[in-house]
Amino acid sequence: MALIAGPTASGKSDLAVRLALELQEAGKSAVVINADSAQVYADLTVLSARPTEEELRGVPHCLFGSWDGAQACSAADWATAARHEIAEAHAAGAIPILVGGTGLYIRTLLEGIAPIPEIDPAIREEVRALPVEQAYAALQAEDPGRAEQLAPGDTQRIARALEVVRSTGKPLSHWQARLEGGIADDITLAPLVLLPERERLYERCDRRFATMLEHGAVEEVELLLARNLSPDLPVMRAIGVPEIAALLRGEITRGQAISSAQQATRNYAKRQYTWLRHQPPQDWPRLEPENCSIRSQFETLFSL
Repeated sequence: MALIAGPTASGKSDLAVRLALELQEAGKSAVVINADSAQVYADLTVLSARPTEEELRGVPHCLFGSWDGAQACSAADWATAARHEIAEAHAAGAIPILVGGTGLYIRTLLEGIAPIPEIDPAIREEVRALPVEQAYAALQAEDPGRAEQLAPGDTQRIARALEVVRSTGKPLSHWQARLEGGIADDITLAPLVLLPERERLYERCDRRFATMLEHGAVEEVELLLARNLSPDLPVMRAIGVPEIAALLRGEITRGQAISSAQQATRNYAKRQYTWLRHQPPQDWPRLEPENCSIRSQFETLFSL
């Protein structure tokens, strides 16, 4: 299986298609499987920069636009679907090409997921209602190891760790040591991490959002708002959706919406960049897109 990972606007989808086409020329079939947490949603065609039919170039693609925005796609949900698509590809004699930049998705698929029992709804509600300062103090008392790993203002992770220890009686580390469902030991992996030059990447992020506004992003958000979905759903928090929604409500100007969304995109790309530099195994190749030779980088796939 090939894995092409990179931050947003890094050109990874184009490289995945090029790899698939070169494999086809070598007499091998391939299928591209999405590992981007925004591109899974059918409602986010423009704002997720989902590949167009023209960009697909006839290569089979899976898990792009597969989830309705009303249904959150968790890392576990995606990993289950990805395992199925990978198995289907292998059964058909095709090479799966995983492409995306959502680190949690990739890690869950390869390493597995902690088998944490369902959280008691009453405990979740109680924990989520706490001010972050109070929740962090409670976590320091109830799971000091996890508290030490987190910044005092990390609202989401603090709440998650606190609700786990209160609901299950065991710290998050107990469950994380029992990962289940990972496929890393069952596949031959040919990974590639794309790390473009940062300033060039940020420029692409800025240009991309401005282009999105001209090619249907506003209309896309109008359709989302008309569905009256919960603002807590991932599709409603995707980069560009809150900013364009505020523009449509008359709360900010078009220029402010563009500036805010561009900054959010750059911040997201920076987080992805940092994760991809440090979290995947250090023996995974890390290259600028311009320096990638498909044949040499994925030589093992062509020799299968």
